[in-house]
Amino acid sequence: MQTASLSRPAFRRVANATWSFSQRYWRLVVVAMLALLHVAVFRGVADPWARALLLAHLGLLLLWQPFLRAEQRVSPAQGFILSLVAFAIMMGLGWWFLALWVVVLAGLVGGKVYQQHARWQRRCYLVVLAYLLALLAVVILPEIAPRREITPEIRGIAEYSLPIAFVLIALFPAEPEQGDTAQVIDFFYSVFVMLLLVVVILGSFTFMTVGRTGYLEALTYTVFLTAGAVLLVGLAWNPRSGVAGLNVFFARYIFSIGLPVEKWLRFLAELLQMEARPERFLVESVAALVRLPSLSGAAWRTAEATGQEGAPTPHVVEFENSAVALKLYSRHRLGPALHWHLHLLGQVLGEFYIAKQREEKLRQASYVQAVHETGARMTHDIKNLLQSLNVLCAVAARDGNRDSPELQALVRRQLPVIAQRLSETLARLQRPQQQSESYASAQAWWEGLAHQYRREGVEFEPVRLNPGARIPRTLFDSVADNLIRNALAKQAADGMLHVQVSLDHDGNSVALRVTDSGAAVPEALEKQLLRGPVASQRGLGIGLYQAARQAEAAGYSLTLETNKDGEVCFALQGPAA
Repeated sequence: MQTASLSRPAFRRVANATWSFSQRYWRLVVVAMLALLHVAVFRGVADPWARALLLAHLGLLLLWQPFLRAEQRVSPAQGFILSLVAFAIMMGLGWWFLALWVVVLAGLVGGKVYQQHARWQRRCYLVVLAYLLALLAVVILPEIAPRREITPEIRGIAEYSLPIAFVLIALFPAEPEQGDTAQVIDFFYSVFVMLLLVVVILGSFTFMTVGRTGYLEALTYTVFLTAGAVLLVGLAWNPRSGVAGLNVFFARYIFSIGLPVEKWLRFLAELLQMEARPERFLVESVAALVRLPSLSGAAWRTAEATGQEGAPTPHVVEFENSAVALKLYSRHRLGPALHWHLHLLGQVLGEFYIAKQREEKLRQASYVQAVHETGARMTHDIKNLLQSLNVLCAVAARDGNRDSPELQALVRRQLPVIAQRLSETLARLQRPQQQSESYASAQAWWEGLAHQYRREGVEFEPVRLNPGARIPRTLFDSVADNLIRNALAKQAADGMLHVQVSLDHDGNSVALRVTDSGAAVPEALEKQLLRGPVASQRGLGIGLYQAARQAEAAGYSLTLETNKDGEVCFALQGPAA
């Protein structure tokens, strides 16, 4: 058994055909609605058939109207209103009623013209609007004008020529609209078109009465004067020369409620800089917000506390996000604009409160990070000192004669240095906020470092330093121990490697270099080395990262200067004191 299915192109063709049929159906409804109105108007208000035709016209209008869906049930109240309209048509049909009815229809169609993005749909509604205006000007208005000047010949021509618009409407191609195809109407433009038509009608009658002019002449004057006035208002509303127009003043008037808000926003920005506690920031911000003219009170709720300022009213705007819930009580009845305005204020305050909470968390995280980095650096220094003590112990264990002059000289050289560095490390642990760098003679520091690693297979290049050259001893001790110990660990793991240490001084800068002849650092590891902790079989990474941060804090830089097989060089460079 085979299941019938449509391919995507076939389905698209079926959908387009269905949509086109739907559009043709609505076009036919519009044509029938206008045709019934056309016949009723030309038969006259005294003809009983005109009332019946207008009732049928009203029924088709209910199918076309953009306010309610055709499949929606009519409520009793809506049915009562429709019954009143039908009764008014049957009992009070007159030319003034027809003129008002056509003006309303023209307003509805004019409001839909501005909502149409499809080209042929817009043209269709323009033709409908042109037909209604022609019917109003040629047939209906002459019946209620002070003097009737439209001859029966002109009326007859209009009776048989205006229906050409129905043919055009039916023949216009149907095309999909962009976005939502549901019927919508622009209320502002509809009212604007209706008011323009009322001005044209009453202005024409005024010209005919006051100026004793004819109907066509009065209508022409009124149309041109109205068009000129609309053109002037349009130019004043949005000038092309770049000058601020009436729209700027209108927007300023509409948002005049925002002038006190500017002061509150300025206060909010200042409070954001001064107040560090989020809860206190929220309390002060709400207290200042309640002083706005449009607000009577406010209430808030957070995970830690709740509070209220001012007096509650029945007009409330609520806002809630992940951190705070706000209720703003308005002094006045809430319209859409005021509701949006107050909701925006609540959103601004909520976002500022979240930012203040994030600032506090970041401050706490920075403090924890500083403690962690300080402890890690001190731990690394203590590890280096322990390694130096282990070297002394190993030398003492290897030497058969513990009272040998060489052993005593080594102990006399190393123990004071280790004791001094351990004392400095302990001082930094006890007073982490009062860390200060101590400077030592570069020549003396270099000789001490050479004596410290003399028996561990490290080659120190001979240097000639300026007697007055000074270096930050704590930084150079920590970085030198780190680099040399890493090189020695690499030597123990990979076999006999050549480890070389040099110190260069040119008067303005000093550079300490530790070079080994082992394998190059892998490329993937090189990108992360000195920038953060990295995973390594020998524990490399955290010590280098802490040494790089310590060098950066002192104004120096620790870099992997050379990275190739047989030559791996780390360099600590910076200004000489």
